[in-house]
Amino acid sequence: MTRIQLIQFLSVIAVVLLLWLGTRRMKVVPGRFQSVVEMGLGFVRGGIAHDLLGRKDGDRFLPILTTIFFMVLFMNVTGIIPGLNMPGTAIIAVPLTLAVVSYVTFIYAGIKKSPKNFFKNALFPSGVPWPVYFIVTPIELISTFIIRPVTLTLRLLMNLVVGHMILVLCFAATQFFFFTAGGGWAVLGVGTLAFGGAFTLFEILVTVLQAYVFTVLTAVYIQLAVAEEH
Repeated sequence: MTRIQLIQFLSVIAVVLLLWLGTRRMKVVPGRFQSVVEMGLGFVRGGIAHDLLGRKDGDRFLPILTTIFFMVLFMNVTGIIPGLNMPGTAIIAVPLTLAVVSYVTFIYAGIKKSPKNFFKNALFPSGVPWPVYFIVTPIELISTFIIRPVTLTLRLLMNLVVGHMILVLCFAATQFFFFTAGGGWAVLGVGTLAFGGAFTLFEILVTVLQAYVFTVLTAVYIQLAVAEEH
């Protein structure tokens, strides 16, 4: 059991506990806690699932979109919590697993919608002269079935790793200037501390934004898979 694995377990426990407590005794007139939970769930449902997939397909894929959003959000936010200071998504296993889930869902949705023509329509778009398929088909194969899971993985991983490294450098430099160098160097420590604090606020935005982007891209891929031309 490593420190980051412990953080990942704590993130999962926290999100399950939060959603369970917020929905186990729902009232017609919600309290503050229920309202916050309903706002989060409603954001994924109305702002992502229904907006991109429509009501029918949105409700159909809502559980997986909700799971992805809150899992990424809670594993990201541990990177700015004192004492943890490490996002659960900062190792490739988690972004890769989520990307595989997104990719498999995309393939499943396409095959379910059009079992015979999904791959054909994806690799051989209609209206293209047949000689051009020698160029278009390899491009579609790479971009649709190879690049998508890779970009999903790297986008989430790199954003969180870079943010974590910047915070580590800022606060490590602050500790050095204040407690090791001392004297006039403390002035630089004030600067690195201020920058670290400002970047922590920026990281809060990044944690939410990355959860939103990952979920939106998953919904977009599903929408492309269930489009009428497939």
